[in-house]
Amino acid sequence: MKQIIKNQEPKSLLEHRLQPFADYGNYPQKEELRDSLLTEQGHICCYCMQRIKQDKMKIEHWRSQDEYPDFQLDYNNLLGACEGGQGSPKHLQHCDTKKGNEKLTINPTDNLKNCEDLIKYLPNGIIYSEDTAIDNELNEVLNLNMQTLVNNRKVVLDIFIQQLKSEQPYGDWTVAMLNRKIQEWSNKQKDEKYKPYCQIAIYYLKINYQSSNENKYYRIVLRFYK
Repeated sequence: MKQIIKNQEPKSLLEHRLQPFADYGNYPQKEELRDSLLTEQGHICCYCMQRIKQDKMKIEHWRSQDEYPDFQLDYNNLLGACEGGQGSPKHLQHCDTKKGNEKLTINPTDNLKNCEDLIKYLPNGIIYSEDTAIDNELNEVLNLNMQTLVNNRKVVLDIFIQQLKSEQPYGDWTVAMLNRKIQEWSNKQKDEKYKPYCQIAIYYLKINYQSSNENKYYRIVLRFYK
């Protein structure tokens, strides 16, 4: 999960909200809303971080429409999510599709409680949190350790580590070199998209960055702890 910095809401959403009897169901400009969400999220799902597209995504209400109708047109409550195995059995669903109306304490738009600081990754692609409530949400509510997602994260990490090895065969990375890599994976690319599942690579880099702050050089390919 990557922190989302909300941009200005689409003009059409603001105008619609001012209309009598306005609700999410009768809002006609959902395509514009999808474009806005994709832009600010760098075209990755708000929860699992897989690539999402205009015609293959859902508009997620972090606070559900059923329980919080007053927030159904609140742009800060709206996120772009993947289809999450829609139509599949429950154990194969994830993200918004699996979540339904269940409540979350972790919010990718929260500026005070950055989700990136609360989530960790294992070398095999498992996502977890040391916060018991958040860890339960990752597993039971969002199903982010569904095997397909675990495999996808592991593939990204494995390819990433091979790239690191090819750049520095002896694994000797300075703090400055690691910081440049962290920025490369933290920022959007030239096409304004984040790399899918980018946070597992960033987490790996930051572990080594912290160690490299203590030592001038650190052998990056050897360190990845729970």
